[in-house]
Amino acid sequence: MSTAVIVDVVRTPSGRGKPGGALSGVHPVDLAAGVLQAVLERNGLESRQIDDVLLGCVSQVGDQSMNIARQAVLAAGFDESIPATTIDRQCGSSQQAAHFAAQGVIAGAYDIVIAGGVESMSRVPLGSSRAGGSRSPLLDARYPEGLVNQGVSAELIAQRWGLSHDVLDAYSAESHRRAADAASRGLFDSQLLAVEVDGGEVTADETVRAGTTIEGLSGLNPAFRTDELAARFPDVDWRITPGNSSPLTDGASAALIMSEAKANELGLTPRARFHAFSVVGDDPLFMLTGPIPATRRILERSGLSIHDLDAYEVNEAFAPVPLAWAHDLRADPDKLNAWGGAIALGHALGSSGTRLLGTLLATLEATGGRYGLQTMCEGGGMANATIIERL
Repeated sequence: MSTAVIVDVVRTPSGRGKPGGALSGVHPVDLAAGVLQAVLERNGLESRQIDDVLLGCVSQVGDQSMNIARQAVLAAGFDESIPATTIDRQCGSSQQAAHFAAQGVIAGAYDIVIAGGVESMSRVPLGSSRAGGSRSPLLDARYPEGLVNQGVSAELIAQRWGLSHDVLDAYSAESHRRAADAASRGLFDSQLLAVEVDGGEVTADETVRAGTTIEGLSGLNPAFRTDELAARFPDVDWRITPGNSSPLTDGASAALIMSEAKANELGLTPRARFHAFSVVGDDPLFMLTGPIPATRRILERSGLSIHDLDAYEVNEAFAPVPLAWAHDLRADPDKLNAWGGAIALGHALGSSGTRLLGTLLATLEATGGRYGLQTMCEGGGMANATIIERL
Protein backbone atom coordinates (compact mmCIF):
# COMPACT_ATOMS: atom_id res chain seq x y z
CA MET A 1 0.00 0.00 0.00
CA SER A 2 1.07 3.59 -0.64
CA THR A 3 1.59 6.03 2.22
CA ALA A 4 -0.70 9.07 1.99
CA VAL A 5 1.00 12.33 2.98
CA ILE A 6 0.02 15.96 3.39
CA VAL A 7 2.22 18.37 1.48
CA ASP A 8 0.31 21.63 1.94
CA VAL A 9 -2.84 23.14 3.43
CA VAL A 10 -4.17 26.60 2.61
CA ARG A 11 -7.28 28.51 3.61
CA THR A 12 -8.98 31.84 3.23
CA PRO A 13 -9.49 34.02 6.27
CA SER A 14 -12.81 33.47 8.02
CA GLY A 15 -15.43 36.06 7.13
CA ARG A 16 -18.62 36.71 9.04
CA GLY A 17 -21.34 34.75 7.32
CA LYS A 18 -23.90 37.51 6.98
CA PRO A 19 -24.55 40.40 4.56
CA GLY A 20 -21.68 42.86 4.88
CA GLY A 21 -19.23 40.22 6.07
CA ALA A 22 -15.69 40.57 4.73
CA LEU A 23 -16.11 37.75 2.19
CA SER A 24 -19.84 38.08 1.52
CA GLY A 25 -19.22 39.78 -1.82
CA VAL A 26 -17.19 36.84 -3.14
CA HIS A 27 -19.03 34.03 -4.92
CA PRO A 28 -18.40 30.67 -3.18
CA VAL A 29 -17.20 29.16 -6.48
CA ASP A 30 -14.53 31.86 -6.57
CA LEU A 31 -13.61 31.34 -2.91
CA ALA A 32 -12.97 27.67 -3.66
CA ALA A 33 -11.20 28.47 -6.94
CA GLY A 34 -8.79 30.72 -5.05
CA VAL A 35 -7.57 28.01 -2.70
CA LEU A 36 -7.28 25.52 -5.58
CA GLN A 37 -5.10 27.95 -7.54
CA ALA A 38 -2.98 28.60 -4.46
CA VAL A 39 -2.30 24.88 -3.96
CA LEU A 40 -0.87 24.64 -7.48
CA GLU A 41 1.12 27.87 -7.29
CA ARG A 42 2.62 27.22 -3.85
CA ASN A 43 3.85 23.78 -4.91
CA GLY A 44 4.89 24.35 -8.50
CA LEU A 45 2.28 21.97 -9.94
CA GLU A 46 0.30 21.95 -13.16
CA SER A 47 -3.39 21.15 -12.95
CA ARG A 48 -2.96 18.14 -15.27
CA GLN A 49 -0.98 16.44 -12.48
CA ILE A 50 -4.04 16.34 -10.21
CA ASP A 51 -6.03 13.10 -10.35
CA ASP A 52 -9.15 14.40 -8.64
CA VAL A 53 -10.55 17.30 -6.61
CA LEU A 54 -12.85 16.49 -3.66
CA LEU A 55 -14.59 19.41 -1.96
CA GLY A 56 -17.01 19.46 0.95
CA CYS A 57 -20.05 21.72 0.95
CA VAL A 58 -23.15 21.41 3.13
CA SER A 59 -25.79 23.71 1.60
CA GLN A 60 -25.62 22.59 -2.02
CA VAL A 61 -28.27 24.96 -3.38
CA GLY A 62 -28.26 28.39 -4.99
CA ASP A 63 -24.72 29.69 -5.48
CA GLN A 64 -23.39 26.36 -4.14
CA SER A 65 -25.40 24.02 -6.36
CA MET A 66 -24.55 21.98 -9.47
CA ASN A 67 -21.43 20.27 -8.09
CA ILE A 68 -19.57 23.33 -6.80
CA ALA A 69 -16.29 21.36 -6.81
CA ARG A 70 -16.37 20.99 -10.61
CA GLN A 71 -17.37 24.64 -11.02
CA ALA A 72 -14.45 25.70 -8.82
CA VAL A 73 -12.02 23.56 -10.83
CA LEU A 74 -13.12 25.27 -14.03
CA ALA A 75 -13.17 28.73 -12.44
CA ALA A 76 -9.62 28.13 -11.17
CA GLY A 77 -8.43 27.58 -14.74
CA PHE A 78 -7.66 23.90 -14.27
CA ASP A 79 -7.46 21.76 -17.36
CA GLU A 80 -10.92 20.57 -18.38
CA SER A 81 -9.78 16.96 -18.00
CA ILE A 82 -9.58 17.29 -14.19
CA PRO A 83 -12.65 15.78 -12.46
CA ALA A 84 -14.20 16.95 -9.22
CA THR A 85 -16.99 15.97 -6.86
CA THR A 86 -18.79 17.59 -3.96
CA ILE A 87 -19.26 15.79 -0.62
CA ASP A 88 -21.83 16.34 2.12
CA ARG A 89 -21.12 14.78 5.49
CA GLN A 90 -22.51 17.88 7.13
CA CYS A 91 -19.93 19.76 9.22
CA GLY A 92 -17.33 17.07 8.53
CA SER A 93 -17.63 17.33 4.75
CA SER A 94 -14.08 18.43 4.00
CA GLN A 95 -12.63 16.15 6.67
CA GLN A 96 -14.42 13.34 4.84
CA ALA A 97 -13.00 14.69 1.56
CA ALA A 98 -9.51 14.38 3.06
CA HIS A 99 -10.32 10.83 4.20
CA PHE A 100 -11.51 9.83 0.73
CA ALA A 101 -8.43 11.45 -0.85
CA ALA A 102 -5.97 9.74 1.48
CA GLN A 103 -7.75 6.40 1.26
CA GLY A 104 -7.66 6.66 -2.54
CA VAL A 105 -3.91 7.25 -2.40
CA ILE A 106 -3.40 4.33 0.00
CA ALA A 107 -5.45 2.08 -2.30
CA GLY A 108 -3.38 3.10 -5.32
CA ALA A 109 -6.27 4.81 -7.10
CA TYR A 110 -4.69 8.29 -6.87
CA ASP A 111 -1.22 9.78 -6.95
CA ILE A 112 -2.16 13.41 -6.25
CA VAL A 113 -5.48 14.74 -4.95
CA ILE A 114 -6.74 18.08 -3.67
CA ALA A 115 -9.25 17.78 -0.84
CA GLY A 116 -10.99 20.77 0.66
CA GLY A 117 -14.25 22.57 1.14
CA VAL A 118 -16.19 25.79 0.89
CA GLU A 119 -19.20 27.45 2.48
CA SER A 120 -20.61 30.93 2.01
CA MET A 121 -23.14 31.21 4.80
CA SER A 122 -23.79 34.84 3.94
CA ARG A 123 -24.98 33.96 0.42
CA VAL A 124 -26.46 30.51 1.11
CA PRO A 125 -27.87 30.65 4.65
CA LEU A 126 -27.78 27.66 6.96
CA GLY A 127 -30.84 25.49 6.32
CA SER A 128 -31.29 26.61 2.71
CA SER A 129 -31.00 23.05 1.45
CA ARG A 130 -33.97 22.01 3.62
CA ALA A 131 -36.29 24.77 2.44
CA GLY A 132 -39.57 23.36 1.17
CA GLY A 133 -38.67 19.77 2.00
CA SER A 134 -41.24 17.43 3.51
CA ARG A 135 -40.67 15.08 6.44
CA SER A 136 -40.13 11.35 6.06
CA PRO A 137 -43.04 9.27 7.47
CA LEU A 138 -40.63 6.44 8.27
CA LEU A 139 -38.25 8.76 10.12
CA ASP A 140 -41.15 10.30 12.04
CA ALA A 141 -42.31 6.83 12.99
CA ARG A 142 -38.90 6.03 14.44
CA TYR A 143 -38.58 9.38 16.25
CA PRO A 144 -42.19 10.38 16.97
CA GLU A 145 -41.23 13.28 19.22
CA GLY A 146 -39.02 14.65 16.47
CA LEU A 147 -35.33 15.44 16.27
CA VAL A 148 -34.04 18.91 17.11
CA ASN A 149 -31.62 21.44 15.69
CA GLN A 150 -27.98 21.44 16.72
CA GLY A 151 -28.36 24.30 19.17
CA VAL A 152 -30.90 22.31 21.16
CA SER A 153 -28.61 19.28 21.00
CA ALA A 154 -25.87 21.45 22.49
CA GLU A 155 -28.26 22.38 25.31
CA LEU A 156 -28.96 18.70 25.98
CA ILE A 157 -25.22 17.97 26.13
CA ALA A 158 -24.59 20.87 28.51
CA GLN A 159 -27.38 19.59 30.75
CA ARG A 160 -26.23 15.95 30.76
CA TRP A 161 -22.55 16.83 31.37
CA GLY A 162 -23.36 19.48 33.97
CA LEU A 163 -21.71 22.34 32.08
CA SER A 164 -22.82 25.65 33.54
CA HIS A 165 -23.30 28.90 31.65
CA ASP A 166 -20.14 30.26 33.32
CA VAL A 167 -18.08 27.22 32.27
CA LEU A 168 -19.27 27.51 28.66
CA ASP A 169 -18.55 31.23 28.53
CA ALA A 170 -15.12 30.83 30.13
CA TYR A 171 -14.21 28.23 27.52
CA SER A 172 -15.46 30.52 24.73
CA ALA A 173 -13.55 33.56 25.97
CA GLU A 174 -10.41 31.41 26.13
CA SER A 175 -10.96 30.31 22.52
CA HIS A 176 -10.89 33.95 21.42
CA ARG A 177 -7.85 34.67 23.60
CA ARG A 178 -5.91 31.75 22.14
CA ALA A 179 -6.88 32.59 18.56
CA ALA A 180 -5.98 36.25 18.98
CA ASP A 181 -2.64 35.31 20.52
CA ALA A 182 -1.86 32.85 17.73
CA ALA A 183 -2.76 35.44 15.10
CA SER A 184 -0.61 38.10 16.76
CA ARG A 185 2.36 35.70 16.66
CA GLY A 186 1.81 34.94 12.97
CA LEU A 187 1.05 31.27 13.60
CA PHE A 188 -1.67 31.19 10.93
CA ASP A 189 0.33 33.06 8.30
CA SER A 190 1.64 29.99 6.48
CA GLN A 191 -1.93 28.80 5.85
CA LEU A 192 -3.71 32.06 5.10
CA LEU A 193 -4.47 33.18 1.56
CA ALA A 194 -5.38 36.83 1.05
CA VAL A 195 -8.70 37.25 -0.75
CA GLU A 196 -9.25 40.21 -3.06
CA VAL A 197 -12.51 42.07 -2.49
CA ASP A 198 -13.89 45.38 -3.63
CA GLY A 199 -11.82 48.03 -1.92
CA GLY A 200 -8.81 45.89 -1.04
CA GLU A 201 -8.13 42.43 0.30
CA VAL A 202 -8.99 40.33 3.33
CA THR A 203 -5.91 39.00 5.11
CA ALA A 204 -7.06 38.10 8.64
CA ASP A 205 -9.89 36.21 10.31
CA GLU A 206 -12.83 38.55 10.82
CA THR A 207 -14.44 36.33 13.45
CA VAL A 208 -11.78 36.59 16.17
CA ARG A 209 -12.67 39.08 18.91
CA ALA A 210 -9.56 39.71 20.98
CA GLY A 211 -11.43 41.65 23.67
CA THR A 212 -13.94 38.91 24.48
CA THR A 213 -14.55 38.48 28.21
CA ILE A 214 -16.61 36.12 30.34
CA GLU A 215 -18.51 39.13 31.68
CA GLY A 216 -19.41 40.27 28.18
CA LEU A 217 -20.58 36.82 27.14
CA SER A 218 -22.66 36.32 30.29
CA GLY A 219 -25.12 39.02 29.24
CA LEU A 220 -26.14 37.27 26.00
CA ASN A 221 -29.54 35.60 25.84
CA PRO A 222 -30.14 31.92 25.02
CA ALA A 223 -30.48 31.49 21.28
CA PHE A 224 -32.54 28.31 20.95
CA ARG A 225 -35.20 28.35 23.67
CA THR A 226 -38.84 28.36 22.61
CA ASP A 227 -41.91 27.74 24.75
CA GLU A 228 -42.53 24.46 22.93
CA LEU A 229 -38.98 23.23 23.48
CA ALA A 230 -38.99 24.38 27.10
CA ALA A 231 -42.09 22.27 27.69
CA ARG A 232 -40.51 19.26 25.97
CA PHE A 233 -37.22 19.57 27.88
CA PRO A 234 -38.21 21.00 31.28
CA ASP A 235 -34.84 20.17 32.92
CA VAL A 236 -32.78 22.23 30.44
CA ASP A 237 -31.50 25.55 31.78
CA TRP A 238 -31.04 27.09 28.29
CA ARG A 239 -27.49 28.39 28.34
CA ILE A 240 -26.36 28.21 24.68
CA THR A 241 -25.92 31.75 23.35
CA PRO A 242 -24.31 33.32 20.28
CA GLY A 243 -21.23 33.83 22.45
CA ASN A 244 -20.60 30.16 23.20
CA SER A 245 -21.51 28.99 19.69
CA SER A 246 -19.50 29.13 16.49
CA PRO A 247 -20.49 32.10 14.29
CA LEU A 248 -21.97 31.84 10.82
CA THR A 249 -18.92 31.97 8.56
CA ASP A 250 -17.71 32.26 4.97
CA GLY A 251 -14.51 30.51 3.89
CA ALA A 252 -12.70 27.91 1.82
CA SER A 253 -9.73 25.61 2.41
CA ALA A 254 -7.76 22.94 0.57
CA ALA A 255 -5.14 20.30 1.28
CA LEU A 256 -2.63 18.79 -1.15
CA ILE A 257 -2.55 15.04 -0.53
CA MET A 258 -0.40 12.56 -2.43
CA SER A 259 1.59 9.38 -2.16
CA GLU A 260 4.93 9.71 -0.40
CA ALA A 261 6.63 8.24 -3.47
CA LYS A 262 5.08 10.89 -5.73
CA ALA A 263 6.08 13.68 -3.36
CA ASN A 264 9.67 12.46 -3.38
CA GLU A 265 9.62 12.14 -7.16
CA LEU A 266 8.45 15.76 -7.50
CA GLY A 267 10.91 17.09 -4.92
CA LEU A 268 8.09 18.11 -2.56
CA THR A 269 8.39 17.71 1.20
CA PRO A 270 5.81 15.50 2.94
CA ARG A 271 4.84 17.29 6.15
CA ALA A 272 2.70 14.57 7.73
CA ARG A 273 1.21 11.20 6.94
CA PHE A 274 -2.28 9.93 7.58
CA HIS A 275 -2.01 7.44 10.43
CA ALA A 276 -5.62 6.34 11.07
CA PHE A 277 -9.24 7.13 10.24
CA SER A 278 -12.66 6.53 11.75
CA VAL A 279 -16.23 7.59 11.10
CA VAL A 280 -19.22 6.73 13.32
CA GLY A 281 -22.90 7.36 13.80
CA ASP A 282 -24.26 8.33 17.21
CA ASP A 283 -27.48 9.41 18.94
CA PRO A 284 -29.20 11.80 16.47
CA LEU A 285 -31.03 13.64 19.27
CA PHE A 286 -27.83 14.55 21.11
CA MET A 287 -26.27 14.72 17.62
CA LEU A 288 -22.97 16.40 18.61
CA THR A 289 -21.55 13.67 20.86
CA GLY A 290 -20.15 11.64 17.94
CA PRO A 291 -16.53 12.80 18.45
CA ILE A 292 -16.42 10.75 21.66
CA PRO A 293 -17.03 7.30 20.09
CA ALA A 294 -15.15 8.34 16.94
CA THR A 295 -12.08 9.08 19.05
CA ARG A 296 -12.40 5.85 20.99
CA ARG A 297 -12.62 3.91 17.75
CA ILE A 298 -9.62 5.58 16.14
CA LEU A 299 -7.49 5.12 19.26
CA GLU A 300 -8.36 1.43 19.28
CA ARG A 301 -7.52 1.10 15.58
CA SER A 302 -4.26 3.02 15.84
CA GLY A 303 -2.99 1.38 19.03
CA LEU A 304 -2.41 4.83 20.53
CA SER A 305 -3.76 6.29 23.76
CA ILE A 306 -5.05 9.81 24.26
CA HIS A 307 -1.77 10.53 26.09
CA ASP A 308 0.28 9.61 23.00
CA LEU A 309 -1.30 12.50 21.10
CA ASP A 310 0.44 15.86 21.14
CA ALA A 311 -2.43 18.03 19.90
CA TYR A 312 -6.18 17.72 19.44
CA GLU A 313 -8.45 19.77 17.19
CA VAL A 314 -12.06 19.19 18.23
CA ASN A 315 -14.44 21.39 16.30
CA GLU A 316 -16.10 24.00 18.49
CA ALA A 317 -19.53 23.99 16.90
CA PHE A 318 -20.73 24.83 20.41
CA ALA A 319 -18.72 25.00 23.63
CA PRO A 320 -20.27 21.83 25.17
CA VAL A 321 -18.88 19.68 22.34
CA PRO A 322 -15.14 19.87 23.14
CA LEU A 323 -15.82 20.10 26.88
CA ALA A 324 -17.86 16.88 26.97
CA TRP A 325 -15.28 15.22 24.70
CA ALA A 326 -12.38 16.26 26.94
CA HIS A 327 -14.21 15.05 30.04
CA ASP A 328 -14.98 11.60 28.68
CA LEU A 329 -11.58 11.09 27.02
CA ARG A 330 -9.68 12.56 30.00
CA ALA A 331 -7.83 14.78 27.57
CA ASP A 332 -5.26 17.42 28.44
CA PRO A 333 -6.99 20.82 28.12
CA ASP A 334 -3.72 22.50 27.15
CA LYS A 335 -3.53 20.32 24.01
CA LEU A 336 -7.14 21.00 23.04
CA ASN A 337 -7.57 23.64 20.33
CA ALA A 338 -4.37 25.30 21.47
CA TRP A 339 -4.69 28.12 18.92
CA GLY A 340 -8.40 28.64 19.49
CA GLY A 341 -11.27 26.91 17.78
CA ALA A 342 -14.36 27.57 15.72
CA ILE A 343 -15.98 29.77 18.37
CA ALA A 344 -13.27 32.30 17.50
CA LEU A 345 -11.99 31.18 14.09
CA GLY A 346 -15.38 30.48 12.57
CA HIS A 347 -17.15 27.43 11.18
CA ALA A 348 -17.64 27.71 7.43
CA LEU A 349 -19.37 24.34 7.39
CA GLY A 350 -18.01 22.66 4.26
CA SER A 351 -14.56 24.16 4.77
CA SER A 352 -14.01 23.47 8.45
CA GLY A 353 -12.55 19.97 8.15
CA THR A 354 -9.52 21.00 6.12
CA ARG A 355 -9.22 24.24 8.10
CA LEU A 356 -8.81 22.14 11.24
CA LEU A 357 -6.37 19.86 9.43
CA GLY A 358 -4.19 22.85 8.55
CA THR A 359 -4.24 24.16 12.10
CA LEU A 360 -3.45 20.72 13.52
CA LEU A 361 -0.50 20.27 11.17
CA ALA A 362 0.87 23.74 11.89
CA THR A 363 0.50 23.16 15.65
CA LEU A 364 2.49 19.92 15.48
CA GLU A 365 5.20 21.65 13.47
CA ALA A 366 5.38 24.61 15.85
CA THR A 367 5.58 22.43 18.95
CA GLY A 368 7.59 19.51 17.62
CA GLY A 369 4.74 17.11 18.35
CA ARG A 370 4.44 13.78 16.55
CA TYR A 371 0.77 12.71 16.58
CA GLY A 372 -2.30 14.89 16.25
CA LEU A 373 -6.02 14.11 16.35
CA GLN A 374 -8.80 15.92 14.55
CA THR A 375 -12.47 15.16 15.15
CA MET A 376 -15.69 16.84 14.12
CA CYS A 377 -19.32 16.54 15.19
CA GLU A 378 -21.74 16.34 12.28
CA GLY A 379 -25.44 16.89 11.66
CA GLY A 380 -27.62 13.83 12.09
CA GLY A 381 -25.39 12.39 14.81
CA MET A 382 -22.13 11.44 13.09
CA ALA A 383 -18.43 12.19 13.50
CA ASN A 384 -15.14 11.71 11.68
CA ALA A 385 -11.78 11.34 13.40
CA THR A 386 -8.31 11.54 11.85
CA ILE A 387 -4.86 10.96 13.32
CA ILE A 388 -1.88 12.39 11.47
CA GLU A 389 1.81 11.87 12.18
CA ARG A 390 4.21 14.75 11.60
CA LEU A 391 7.19 13.81 9.42
